[in-house]
Amino acid sequence: MFSKALSSFSSPITSNYILSSQPSSTAGPWKLFDARHKKTSKGGSLGRTNASSLKRAHEEVVERLRKEASSLARLRHPSILELQEPVEETRNGGLMFATEAVTANLASLLREKDGQERGGSRYVVEEADGTRKRRELEIDELEIQKGLLQLGKGLEFLHESAGLVHGNLTPEAIMINAKGDWKISGLVFCGPYEGSTTATSMTAISLSEVLNHDPRLPRNVQLDLDYTSPDFVLDNSLTSAADMFSLGLLIVALYNSPHTSPLSTGGSPSSYKRIFASSSSVPTQSNNFLVPSSHPLPPKLSSELLPRLITRRPAQRLSARDFQEASFFSNILVSTLRFLDALPAKTASEKSAFLKGLPKIIPQFPKSVLEKKVLPALLEELKDRELLAPVLSNVFAMIRVMPTGKRAFETLVCPKLREVFLTQRSAERDLGKEAGLMVVLENMSVAAENCSGKEFRDDLLPIILLALESPTHGLVDAALGTLEHVLPVLDFTTIKGELFPGIAGVFARTSSLAIKIRGLDAFYTLCGGSAGPSESDDDLNGIGVPDQKAHTTSSAILDKFTVQEKIVPLLKGIKTKEPGVMMAALRVFKQVGQVCDTDFLAMDVLPVLWSMSLGPLLNLQQFQAFMTLIKGMGGRIEREQTRKLGEMGGGGASNGVGVGAGKGKNVGLAVGNGLGDEMGEEADFETLVSGRKAAATATNGDGDLMNDFGAPRPAVRMQQQSYTPSASSETPTFSWQSPVAAPLAQPIRPPQRQVPQQQPQQSMSGLRAPLSPGIGRTVTPDQSLSGFAPLMPASQFSQPLQPSRAGSTHSVSMATSTIPLQPATNGIPSITGSAGGGGSSIDWSAASAASKSAGGAWSQQSAQQQQQTMRGSANGTFGLLPPPTNPNAIGVMRPPPGQQQKPAGVGLDRYESLL
Repeated sequence: MFSKALSSFSSPITSNYILSSQPSSTAGPWKLFDARHKKTSKGGSLGRTNASSLKRAHEEVVERLRKEASSLARLRHPSILELQEPVEETRNGGLMFATEAVTANLASLLREKDGQERGGSRYVVEEADGTRKRRELEIDELEIQKGLLQLGKGLEFLHESAGLVHGNLTPEAIMINAKGDWKISGLVFCGPYEGSTTATSMTAISLSEVLNHDPRLPRNVQLDLDYTSPDFVLDNSLTSAADMFSLGLLIVALYNSPHTSPLSTGGSPSSYKRIFASSSSVPTQSNNFLVPSSHPLPPKLSSELLPRLITRRPAQRLSARDFQEASFFSNILVSTLRFLDALPAKTASEKSAFLKGLPKIIPQFPKSVLEKKVLPALLEELKDRELLAPVLSNVFAMIRVMPTGKRAFETLVCPKLREVFLTQRSAERDLGKEAGLMVVLENMSVAAENCSGKEFRDDLLPIILLALESPTHGLVDAALGTLEHVLPVLDFTTIKGELFPGIAGVFARTSSLAIKIRGLDAFYTLCGGSAGPSESDDDLNGIGVPDQKAHTTSSAILDKFTVQEKIVPLLKGIKTKEPGVMMAALRVFKQVGQVCDTDFLAMDVLPVLWSMSLGPLLNLQQFQAFMTLIKGMGGRIEREQTRKLGEMGGGGASNGVGVGAGKGKNVGLAVGNGLGDEMGEEADFETLVSGRKAAATATNGDGDLMNDFGAPRPAVRMQQQSYTPSASSETPTFSWQSPVAAPLAQPIRPPQRQVPQQQPQQSMSGLRAPLSPGIGRTVTPDQSLSGFAPLMPASQFSQPLQPSRAGSTHSVSMATSTIPLQPATNGIPSITGSAGGGGSSIDWSAASAASKSAGGAWSQQSAQQQQQTMRGSANGTFGLLPPPTNPNAIGVMRPPPGQQQKPAGVGLDRYESLL
């Protein structure tokens, strides 16, 4: 109950508006406060009076103030100040009402200009949000002409439409709104003039009462005689022409110094009469209207307009309608403003012709007029879809030339663009809207320069994404072309999360080659390439100009993960083989090569490049461009991998494992003893791998269990899946072999041939069977083994080796078969094998006699014979090189001194016992 009682005392103005703490200006008895509506955020101004003036003015002052506010509510015209909230009383006894947003009245502006001319500073005003700024108001020739025309329109409305006379047209009664328009207010003495036939509820003023100033009343609520027509004072006639005389005095005040009326009466009617008693004291053309010679009047104003306004006879004065047609206003800028004011009433063809010619005139306008007058008027026309494109073209042309373009774009243009393109979306295709959208995209550089990152992300980025989703290829192409202007404004998160998905979606679904190429150019920029002339701007032939203008930036815009996981898969999915698309993709791969890891380049990028390079439509120049990039990436991969392996090697074989490669030899993994020659550790290892008992190590002085002769132990070399055993007088066997008995048969000997002496070849993969010199051994294969596949271990090192001394024949276990050795006719052992990889045998029976006659011929062969290679015969027989004469060479087995060669029959006996 109590709250309802309190709410009844609340003011609609104070409850609906946010008021500034200090007044921004004054207008007669009113103080002007900036205000902003709480719901609509629409700006406004508040007029207040204080209680002290009301106490002195009594009921007459209150009545005059109420009449002024109520007159604004009755009169609606673009040149009349617009009332938004009616007048109401305040708690301290004053009055207040809300109007459209105004910046100042003309009187305060003239006082400020006087202060500037005397060397003073501009006024500082406080905004509704508490911030303080300098008031930016200019009065130049165009502003004056524009304002006077607006006053003429307002007076025409009062005189001809409303049948009223203002009665007190002074600078205090002229308000200037946020757009720079001059508005008529101060309607305290407004009423019907003599002879008016227009019906009105307003009462006529009593000249006898208003002409005599009451000393009890404040001066600002009384008639200002300095701007009053002689019709009121001398003739006591209430005519509409009186306002035109007052308008003439106001024009003189605009050019006077100081900016006051040429009449100075002090508020006394008698002083006024004395002035008009002498022609020299009355402002006329002969005395330059009492304006100092240091401030000359414009020629057309002093010779044509003012003499027809400041004249004693009312009939000689111009009417408000004729005033607007004076030659003083006949220039292109004023005519443009007048047409702009009447633009809503013009036809479509007239609007189109006006908007086409406006860009030529825009540079001639004062910048303040562009921001406050022209730009807002054009933005109001955006509601016409047919005029979207020409209106937006002019809007961006003005933003370019305005020093305050950033402020105007953020506060005026951005909200309108969002309203037009985002909030008014329709399912049907709108050609006018698409044309306007194209203009916005083409001027995105201007928008990016005059917009902050937050405003751009909220208002303009959705417009770009809308264009990317359009079915019109021209809009999509234009949207992709804005990337170079958009990226510097947006942050990384916005680019990756909002902009890039839109571009990727367009690239994936489009069937247009031009859009494909434009999308690839966008990827190139996102990967770190500089936006600009691209190699793909070549009419889809892919030749273009080499990279003379297109350089790469220092870093990619997208992160490495996005490039590898998003962009490269899109490039892999390209189906077309058109040269233009291929060369555009090549530019992207160049940037990818600078961003991604070498492993990714080797596994994912290079295969795609090879596939594209073999496109059937590429010419030689384009193919060479692909090869240059492929070779460059390959070189980078090679250098990086070499560096990594070098760092992992850490100094060769000091860690026990190194890479060994000799000239003319196969590369194998050399296992050395980089940890020292601790015999105990080495014996334990040999015991483990050989399968022998530890006691057997005592039989050899050097601890080599596989060397019966005690020769120096060679380095063990393992290559892939081959195994080369050490030469020994005994035949090693393995634990995974199955003993199979078979009747002894005659050895199968292929035709013998002499092995020519030639250089060893690398194709044998290092397969050699070193034998002790002078020993001939015959091996008779078991014919019953031919029906079984060769037995192989599950893994090469899954079982320890189990050598056996049952025979002297060496059975070499390979990856797929057991390869037997068979000597040739000259005593040199050879390998006999079948093409199918079946059973094989080693026959040493023929080498027995040769070894006796040769007398250790292997040890006496020349160095030239030791370097001969093995040549395969037509029947599948291959010759092995004789062992080298160098006793320290790897794989040469020599018997210890004094030990005799074993007869050939021993090997056969042991072989038979093994079977």
